[in-house]
Amino acid sequence: MSERAVRIGDFSGYLGDRFTALDEALAGDPVDVLVGDYLAEITLAALSLRYQRDPSGGYVEYFVDQIRPHLAALAGRGVKVVTNAGGFHPAALASKLRELAASDGVSLRVAHIDGDNVLEQLPAYQRSGHRLESLDSGAALAEWDASPLAANAYLGGWGIAAALQAGADIVVCGRVTDASLTTGPAAWWHGWGREAWDELAGAVLAGHIIECGPHATGGNFSGFTRVPDMLVPGFPVAEVAADGTAVITKHARDGGTVSTDTVTAQLVYEIQGPRYLNPDVTVHLDEVRLHPDGADRVRVSGATGSPPPPTTKVAVFGKIGYQVVNTVYVTGLDIDEKVDLLRAQISRNLPQGITELDITRIGSPAADPETQWDATAGVRVMVTARDREPLERFDAAGRLGSLYLQSIPGFFHDGGSGMTSAPRPRIDYWPALLPMSEVPHRAVLDDDSTVDVSVPVTEPVRPQPEHPEPTGSPEIIDARRAPLGVLAHARSGDKGGNSNVGIWVPDERAWPWLRDTLSTAELRRLVPELKDLEVVRHEFPGLRAVHFVLRGLLGTGGSSNLRVDQVGKAVGEYLRAKHVPIPRDLLPAEGDDHVAD
Repeated sequence: MSERAVRIGDFSGYLGDRFTALDEALAGDPVDVLVGDYLAEITLAALSLRYQRDPSGGYVEYFVDQIRPHLAALAGRGVKVVTNAGGFHPAALASKLRELAASDGVSLRVAHIDGDNVLEQLPAYQRSGHRLESLDSGAALAEWDASPLAANAYLGGWGIAAALQAGADIVVCGRVTDASLTTGPAAWWHGWGREAWDELAGAVLAGHIIECGPHATGGNFSGFTRVPDMLVPGFPVAEVAADGTAVITKHARDGGTVSTDTVTAQLVYEIQGPRYLNPDVTVHLDEVRLHPDGADRVRVSGATGSPPPPTTKVAVFGKIGYQVVNTVYVTGLDIDEKVDLLRAQISRNLPQGITELDITRIGSPAADPETQWDATAGVRVMVTARDREPLERFDAAGRLGSLYLQSIPGFFHDGGSGMTSAPRPRIDYWPALLPMSEVPHRAVLDDDSTVDVSVPVTEPVRPQPEHPEPTGSPEIIDARRAPLGVLAHARSGDKGGNSNVGIWVPDERAWPWLRDTLSTAELRRLVPELKDLEVVRHEFPGLRAVHFVLRGLLGTGGSSNLRVDQVGKAVGEYLRAKHVPIPRDLLPAEGDDHVAD
C-alpha cells in the first residue's frame, strides 16, 4: 500500500491508435503503470471473425509489435503494463510475451485474466433459465436470427489487482471494462478493500477519462482550434490518490492540452446517465466537479460509489449475412433528381435474396461553387444479403460502372480507389446481462497457478434519476440565430444500438440558457432523425452539461447498422451546427463565432 498517488499513463484508446504511443509514454514523464485499451465493441466484432478463422490467435498482434522493443526498459524501470489486447485469447498473448521476454533475456512476469469468454457456456446458461435478453429490445437470445460466434462478459478490475499483488509485471486481459484497466492498478497500489465504494468510484471515473487516450488531451474535441500543438496530441496520465480523487494530466513534452473542457468531453462520452454501472461499483456522477490544478492539470472529485449491480454485461456477436459498400459522386444542379434516378437504376431487377439496399446522399453542393469539389456530393450505396450468392449476382461494381453512359451527367467514382463487388461478412451485436455469479473471473499467473475473484457485494439496479424537462422555450428579448456550437461544446459516441451526446458550455453565464433551450422536444426539432426514437435526457449542473441517450439511432450496433456514421461519432458536431436563438449578451464578438474557452 502506498500513500502517494499512483501515476497511470494511457498508451492506446482503440485498435489502430497511434503506433508510437508506447514509445512516447516511456520517453515522457515517469509513470507507475501503463494501460492500453484496444477493444471497442466494433473492434470485438472484427476480432471475432479472425478468432473463428484461427483459434490460436484472436489477440491484438499490433500490441506485440508496440511492446517488443521496450521489454528490457519496462523490466529495468519496474513499470507495470495492463492491457485488454488479449482479445479472445489472453492466454496466447501472455505466452507470446513470455516467449519474447525470454528470447531477449529479460525477466518479466506475465499474467492473464481468464473467464470473460463465455461462448461455450451460452447453451448451458439458457438451459438453466437465463434468457440473455437484449438490453435494447428485451427479446431472448434464442429469438435472435444469428448464430453466436463470440460472447464475452465484462469483468471488473479485481483480477488485475490480484495479478499485480502476486508480482505480475504485465497483465493481459480480454473483455474487462475499459475503466478496469485503471481501477485494478489503483486498488492494488492503495490496498483498497472490496467495499471501498467511493475510492473505487473515483478510480472508475479516472479510468473512464483516460481510456480513450488523446480524447482527454484535445483529440476529437470541438474546441480543437484553440488546442496548442494539435498535430500530435499526447496521451493522458491519471494521478489517482488514496481517496479515489484524481488529477488528469499529460506528459509535459507532448502536444495537446488538458483542460476542464477536454476532461468534460470525455466524462460525458458513452455514458447512460448519472449512474455509471461497473462490475466493481456503481458510480454516481451527480456531484462530480472539475477544477484546474495548474498547467495541463485538472482535479476530478465528487464521484461517489455504491455496490455494483448483481449482473454484468455480455457482448454477443453473430454473423447475420454479408454486405457490399461503394461510394460514387454526383455534381452540380438538380442533385435530388440525379440521386432519385440513380436510386431507381441501381434498384432495378434486384436479385432474389437481397435484404436491404440503402442509398445515402452525403452532403449538398454549394449554391455558387468556387471549385468542382464544392459542387460535388457523395452517394453511398450499401447492399446486404443473408448469403454471398445474391450479392455476387448483384455485382455492385458492374452495376454502378454500367451507368456512365445511361444515367446522369456529372456522375463518377474515385478512380484511385476503384469499386468492389466482393461481399464482406456482416456482424450483429447482442448486448445482454448475466449474474456475476455465473461468470468465472480469475487471474492466471506465470506458474499456471490461479487466483479466483469472488463476486462482490451487490445491490439491485436503481433506475437513472429523472430530471424534469424545461417548462418551455426560454423567452429571449434580444437574440440572434447562430450555430449552437458558437457557445457549446459537444461529444457523442455509441453503446450498442444507442448513441449518446453530451453538450456543455464553458461559460457559467450560459448554463441557464443551455438547460432551458435543450429540451427533448427541441432536440427532436433540431434532429429530425430522432422522430420515432426514444430520447432520454439528463442534466449535469456541476459540468454545465445536458446529456441525451438516443435509443436505436445506431440500429442494433455499429458493426451492422446501415448508417454512414456507423457509431455516431459525428452526432455532436452535427448538433453544434444547428442554428438556435442565442442571447446577444452571451455571443462572442462579431466575427468570432468560435466557442469561448
